[in-house]
Amino acid sequence: MTNKASRSWEKRLSGQPDQRMMEFVESLSFDRRLYRYDIQGSIAHARMLASQGLISKAEFRAIEKGLLEIGRQIEGGRFPFDKAHEDIHMAIENALIARIGEPGKKLHTGRSRNDQVATDIRLWMRDQIGVLQSRITALQKALVDLAGRHTQDVMPAYTHVQRAQPVAIAAYVLSLAEPLERDYLRLSHGLGLLDCSPLGSGACAGSTLPIDRGQTARELGFTRVSANSIDAVGDRDFAAEFIFDCAMIGMHLSRLAEDWICFSSTEFGFIRIDDTFCTSSSMMPQKRNPDALELIRGKTAAIYGSLMAILTLLKALPSGYNRDLQEDKIHLFSCSDTVEACLDMAAAVVANTRFLPERIAQGLDRGFLDATALAEYLVKKDLPFRQAHGIVGSLVAACEKDGRRLMDLTLDQFKSACDRIDQDVYDVLGPRNVAKAYCTEGAAGTQQAAKQIAAWKRRLSKR
Repeated sequence: MTNKASRSWEKRLSGQPDQRMMEFVESLSFDRRLYRYDIQGSIAHARMLASQGLISKAEFRAIEKGLLEIGRQIEGGRFPFDKAHEDIHMAIENALIARIGEPGKKLHTGRSRNDQVATDIRLWMRDQIGVLQSRITALQKALVDLAGRHTQDVMPAYTHVQRAQPVAIAAYVLSLAEPLERDYLRLSHGLGLLDCSPLGSGACAGSTLPIDRGQTARELGFTRVSANSIDAVGDRDFAAEFIFDCAMIGMHLSRLAEDWICFSSTEFGFIRIDDTFCTSSSMMPQKRNPDALELIRGKTAAIYGSLMAILTLLKALPSGYNRDLQEDKIHLFSCSDTVEACLDMAAAVVANTRFLPERIAQGLDRGFLDATALAEYLVKKDLPFRQAHGIVGSLVAACEKDGRRLMDLTLDQFKSACDRIDQDVYDVLGPRNVAKAYCTEGAAGTQQAAKQIAAWKRRLSKR
């Protein structure tokens, strides 16, 4: 393959482009991963040109055959990528012309790289959303499996990083699946934003040729075409939305990681991550470090960086296409790759982690986890909640001074605080009793955990 006349615009300018300039403007080093979608879009475009009589049927067949052969060459690692071709669009077009001659020169009829790349990115993103959703589902299944082993086991839940109320371990684990479901739905919404073909918008104003945009849209799986060609080539809202979705996934994974880094520590001892997903220290031989989780937490920073980059990239662009938009793919690919890897690793860690209910039980009575249940017990005895709250607060303060639990108080001591307290108070005290007593829909108790697991299994079985 020759590089001669490989740039579609070079005859407009005098002299050869400076090599530094060409190194600076090339995007082939990162946009080559769009090759499959560029070929897909080009075949659809060529078929439309043939149906409109802008090229012959024989020319279409030559173009289609040549593009498919180039695709197989790229997949086989035999394609001679050369940055002199500037981007994936020109690399493929030059290879096509070298392969089939004159018909290849007609492929770009009625289109621009501006609408071409806008189409390629949408096609890539549509597939990538499916990939990320499958990874989310795999992680959710691992969480549901883990929850199923602990429907009757109890642990403390936290607010303000302080012990709050007792919950089923299963309920806690399922709380990690819920935000991932919102991530899944956000990505689904992104598919709707993508469902609009910009192909045929040209450089910015469309074409004077009789292009059938509906035909190419249907062939590429879009349900509609863009309504305004100027907006279509400059629109990257869907890209910002996708990166935001990735940032939310990263945030949720980072919060899971933060919890489990703490829970795996000697101070907590709530979970044990399998050795195959830990590292050790080069100096301290006793260490088991949850490095996979720490890196999930750390990599979220790069995803956030991509979000700020795309928003900054778009904030001051004039209307239409601008070369700044070439940089969008760097951030799209980077954040998507990072999120995909983090979802894979999180699912593997979850599948290879076990809770330690016996260890958790040893400290379950610390922190007065049953205080709220005692206040609600008093509400059932016809005390206003605010009054009940004050009574229990005073009892907790007294117990804290003496190093006692609420269940250690005698009935007389309870009655001195409130004469409506009876012997049945001991039936509601203790973390396990509280976890069994929750009765509201969606509560974090042992009764609700089994129902939630069943609901999750039904939902995930449909994917």
